[in-house]
Amino acid sequence: MELNYLAFAVPFFVFFMLLEYWVAKRTGKNYFNLLNAISNVNVGVAERVLDVFVTGAFYFVYDYLYRHFAIFHFKPNVFHWILLLLATDFMWYWYHRLAHEINVFWAVHVVHHQSEDFNYTVSARITIFQAVVRTGFWAILPVLGFTAPMITAILLVHGLYPFFIHTRLIGKLGLLEYVLVTPSHHRVHHASNACYLDKNYGDMFIIWDKLFGTFCEEKEEEPIVYGLTKPLGSHSFLWQHFHFVLELAYAVRQEKGWRNKIRILFSKPDTVPLEARAIVEKQWGIHNGKGREEPRLNRYVLWQLGIMLPVVFGFILLEHTLPVPIQVLVALLVFVTLINCGAILEQRKWIFYLEYARYVLLLLLVLLYMPALPVVLWVILTGLVPVCYFSYLEDKYLKRIYTPHLSSP
Repeated sequence: MELNYLAFAVPFFVFFMLLEYWVAKRTGKNYFNLLNAISNVNVGVAERVLDVFVTGAFYFVYDYLYRHFAIFHFKPNVFHWILLLLATDFMWYWYHRLAHEINVFWAVHVVHHQSEDFNYTVSARITIFQAVVRTGFWAILPVLGFTAPMITAILLVHGLYPFFIHTRLIGKLGLLEYVLVTPSHHRVHHASNACYLDKNYGDMFIIWDKLFGTFCEEKEEEPIVYGLTKPLGSHSFLWQHFHFVLELAYAVRQEKGWRNKIRILFSKPDTVPLEARAIVEKQWGIHNGKGREEPRLNRYVLWQLGIMLPVVFGFILLEHTLPVPIQVLVALLVFVTLINCGAILEQRKWIFYLEYARYVLLLLLVLLYMPALPVVLWVILTGLVPVCYFSYLEDKYLKRIYTPHLSSP
């Protein structure tokens, strides 16, 4: 059986998230908000699941460009590995900087900066859209002459390092501050304070920021405020991913003439009108303000996350052996659960439709594994019976899950 051992990244990262939480609690540091942590991990789960479908495409791009357009042909030796690491980080710096300076790139990167906490769970806030965009920057590497296996290997190392700089538990690191991106440097990058904005873009080496004038040191007299300059105020999985896309679309519609419309797409995020957020929130029925922290809801969402993480681990581990229909159904089940978790935390009434969708997806998975006639009849029956009592079940469910003062649509 062919296994994908990259699946072990899931328990690896979860272990360090829990370890950081334990250390923070033991030392009396309030660095974690449960609902924020859940939202952060949910974003990372989505990216991990979608990676199963697109990672091969990224490898194909690197391999195709190397075979057809490579200027040089670097062999895997110590010097070339070091050169590739530096080149990878250099391209990251420019991707990261432009992701803060160009609206169409900020639209996919903004998700990473929405958390008002700063801990290891924030490192999970990477979307598949961001992965696609930065792959476009890294596509220069095979043209320079690095092979697809070399690039893939170095990206694994390069992707591991930034996880450990998303923490407030580690202070300044002496001489390392002059060369590496440290937790102190990266805390500055995630700050919404005016003096810290658009600084410290490096991923592994801070030398690029010092070279190109974007370096800023963390200051004791200026405590960091994390998150966006205008906090999102939502745990919604979908809204977190697409709110700026809608704000940008609104800004484009307000511009007269195609030249101005294109200009706004490639301008800085502060060119999007301040009123755009409130307008699109009203258009889409989004209430600015996170849902109440109810212990019962927290437990229900935690149970969903606790079940989903082992499912995602198994899904990635067995991806080469699972039939495509099974992969698609599992991925849909995970995504419905992610949307459901955010909607529950914001106490949306329409979550029962998501619960029923999950129920149907589970029945379809059973059907695919055991396509016998009795199973088919059982699936049809158990899928249709709840439809006949839909309103009754929905009413009982909402009363069971929510407080009596439910008000969200």
